[in-house]
Amino acid sequence: MSGPTTSDPAIAGPLDRATAEALLARADVLLAASEFDAARTHYARLIGFPDPAITGAALLGTGESLYRLDDEAGALWSWEQVTRLPENPSAYAAWRQVAAARVRAGSLRAAFEAYKEAERRAPAQDRGEISSRLGWLSKELGDSRGAGRYFARSRGRERTPIVSYAILGVTVVVSFLAMQPEGSDLLRLLELDRGLGNGEWWRLVSPVLVHASLLHLAFNMYFLYLVGPLVEQVYGSARFLILYVLTAATASLASFLLGAGPSVGASGALFGLCGVLLVGRALHRPVLQGQQRAIMSQIGFLVVLNLVLGFGLNTFGGNVDNFAHLGGLAGGLWLGLVIPPIGAADLPLVGRRSGGGMPGSRTSQVDAAGRADNAAAVAGTGSMIHAGSLALGLVRWAGVAALVVVVLAGVLLGGGRHL
Repeated sequence: MSGPTTSDPAIAGPLDRATAEALLARADVLLAASEFDAARTHYARLIGFPDPAITGAALLGTGESLYRLDDEAGALWSWEQVTRLPENPSAYAAWRQVAAARVRAGSLRAAFEAYKEAERRAPAQDRGEISSRLGWLSKELGDSRGAGRYFARSRGRERTPIVSYAILGVTVVVSFLAMQPEGSDLLRLLELDRGLGNGEWWRLVSPVLVHASLLHLAFNMYFLYLVGPLVEQVYGSARFLILYVLTAATASLASFLLGAGPSVGASGALFGLCGVLLVGRALHRPVLQGQQRAIMSQIGFLVVLNLVLGFGLNTFGGNVDNFAHLGGLAGGLWLGLVIPPIGAADLPLVGRRSGGGMPGSRTSQVDAAGRADNAAAVAGTGSMIHAGSLALGLVRWAGVAALVVVVLAGVLLGGGRHL
């Protein structure tokens, strides 16, 4: 018959499971309460317990305690011991801590290998973050192709750009129907004309769905096929749809205010997407794969070439709506400034002493149970960072709202021109 369990680490002798679990629970509480020396003593009593799950948790907690006591070498040694045990629940968090320590030490190749091990064990909700860190490390190590793969995985960019293809398909069908002899009513309903100034607000966007000829449609849809998926993969499907609609609206506004008559076609919105890419590339330098890099590198040239061709053709009697092109481009440049690509932020800080632990670590497990007691200064710093991030997000979306206001005001003020 065994005696009562105790969480006193000073009692010598073999531990039964109940006593070991009580010691581990007490150590977790001490770690969360920032009593790092006491927590380390409790964890140390458990190292060598026959169950790798308990020994692994004890070594992981020992590492965190030592790290908070500024003994990084001892912390790293403890985390590495977890990875040498038979597979256990603490292995994932230990590999992440090892990787973070290697980053801090500047050993990027070793950090990359450690994150690879963490990726193998990562729960679904953490895989995107791990892939992002692997992408950053690949980029730092000179492997641009590998970086592209990991960033693609972190952003969900391996999925089909469904919105781009949906827009392309709908545009082809609607344009083809409007080109038929019985489609004249559909064409008049969707084209950009003076009806916009009379409250027919759909005409800000609907002209992208109809085209003047099969050649006009084919050219624009091929360009959408090249540029649309690139923007969607970098910015995400929801932001891509917002960008496409808003650049179509700025193109229509410019044509409505400055153009000579009815206008159709998606080229203004396509110029807008090019503007987004031009600014996004300059500000955020997204990591791209081979074909994407080739397209991105030619965007500026294609914009200039098409503007020159458009104005040149009009001098010989052409009917290119250059105002729509310029309006879409201007809108895209502005949106590229205020809307960042998905995952544009830098590599998140890893292994910080302040705040909670690494996901899956002993500290984060206690935090999840509501037992963590962070210092007031740390909490204040975290609140400031969160507030700054929130403020930046509000400023960005205020920039989008400002563009919407400009478009609506432009239509209202310019409506009298077409009366």
